[in-house]
Amino acid sequence: MSQKITENEYLGGKVRIRQPVSGYRAGVDPVLLAASIPAKSGQSILELGTGVGTAALCLAARVPSLSLSGVEIQSDYAALARENAELNAAAFDVIDADLSNLPGDLKQQRFDHVIANPPYFDRSTGHSATDAGRERAMGEDTPLSVWLSVAAKRVAPKGYVTFIHRAERLADLLACIPTSLGSIQVQPFIPRSGRDANLILVRARHSGRAPLRLHAPIQLHMGALHVKDAEDYTPEIKSVLRDGAALKFPA
Repeated sequence: MSQKITENEYLGGKVRIRQPVSGYRAGVDPVLLAASIPAKSGQSILELGTGVGTAALCLAARVPSLSLSGVEIQSDYAALARENAELNAAAFDVIDADLSNLPGDLKQQRFDHVIANPPYFDRSTGHSATDAGRERAMGEDTPLSVWLSVAAKRVAPKGYVTFIHRAERLADLLACIPTSLGSIQVQPFIPRSGRDANLILVRARHSGRAPLRLHAPIQLHMGALHVKDAEDYTPEIKSVLRDGAALKFPA
């Protein structure tokens, strides 16, 4: 990657991530995704569209002895994900591939958890980013239906698929969930009290039969307004982002 790279700390310094200055840069979303996964030591994880590996490596920092795999279509980002795995002393197998055309050996594997933070924006209704890497990461190219279909095929029986996405895409997500997945749970996040949700976590279980659950929203920031130029995360979210705590999103 020819452009400038920065190294940033996550989880209060427990995780260090190298990422491009002007390309896609990981925010709180992959950290929230990692915190929501009810993984146990010894289980296997597949992240679709892993980027520079932030979500997978934050999960590895919280749960030891995981078997981690990631798929990333952009080779520069995949290379950074491998560097980040080494930087964090994590065993993380990153595969350069289009998730809609996975390598044959990966198609033979099943995982306890399949996770993803897909591109948020439908570029047919918006503007493209000027940076090609950021555009690929943020602008939806592969349809959500493909992301969910691949996730459903790669998750093991009774395993979990968990996606984080923008709240306005909830209807699209629910409409695309394959029939092999059930026990759907939706966890909304509101930026402040009195605001509409802007983020959602959606979890489904292979062969799950429980009714859909819509959880009470989790508030990200204290108060109704941003009143000063300082961090104002709620105690729960601060514990997740700074201490690597698990998110209270029941399995």
